[in-house]
Amino acid sequence: MNIALIFAGGTGSRINSRTRPKQFLELNGKPIIIHTLEYFEEAESIDAICVVCLEGWIAYFNDLVKKFNLKKIRWVVPGGDSGQDSIFKGLTAVFEDKTVPRDAIMLIHDGVRPLISVSTVEDVVACACENGNAITVTSAYETIITVDENENVSDVVDRKRAKLARAPQAFHLNDIYSAHIRAREENFDAIDSATLMRHFGHKLFTVEGPVENIKITSPSDFYIFRAIYEARENSQIWGL
Repeated sequence: MNIALIFAGGTGSRINSRTRPKQFLELNGKPIIIHTLEYFEEAESIDAICVVCLEGWIAYFNDLVKKFNLKKIRWVVPGGDSGQDSIFKGLTAVFEDKTVPRDAIMLIHDGVRPLISVSTVEDVVACACENGNAITVTSAYETIITVDENENVSDVVDRKRAKLARAPQAFHLNDIYSAHIRAREENFDAIDSATLMRHFGHKLFTVEGPVENIKITSPSDFYIFRAIYEARENSQIWGL
C-alpha cells in the first residue's frame, strides 16, 4: 500500500498574505494545495492520501475536496506547532488505522510544492519499494559553501557531489513513525524527514526530480510558480 502524506498546516507568514494561508492562495481559480494534490490523485501507484491541514481551515479544505472531486483523500488531520509535529500527527493517524499495513510506503510532501510531476511520484514509489526509502533530489547548479560560527567560509562543497534534497520523501510507515517517536523522546528537531532518518542511521537512496520542484515560501516563489505553470500549459497547447 502506498500513501501520500501532504502537510499543509503552516500559516505562511513569509508570503505576507493577509487573506488566507499560502496553501490556499489561488492560481487560475485553483488553490496551491489542490494543484499539489492532483498529481498524487493522478498517480496510479498512490492508494490513499492523508492531508495535515491548518485546523481552522479544515472545513474549507473539505469543501475543496468535494469541489475538485478528489477521491483518494482518506484522512484530514489538524496540523501541529511545527512541520515535524504536523508530519507526526499525520503519521499517527495512518499508523492507528488498523487497515494500513506497517510496511506501507509513506510519501511525505509539502502542500506548497505544486510543481512536482506524476512521473516523479511513480519513481519515488518504485525506489522506496526496492530500497526501503527514496529522497527526491535535484543537482546543485551553484556553489555551496559551509560557514563557521563567525560566518566565515569553512568549506566549499564539490558541486559534482552536491544535491538539493526536496520532496516527496518516502519511507516504510513503521520506519518513519518509529523515527518520529525517538525524535520526540530525544527532543530532536529535524528540518525534513531525510535529516531525521539520516540522524538515526538509515542509509538513504535518491531519485532525481524536476528542477522546478520548488517550495512556495515567498511572493517571488509564487510568481515563479505562476510562470512555470503557464509555460507548462502553453507547451500542452502547442504540442511541445
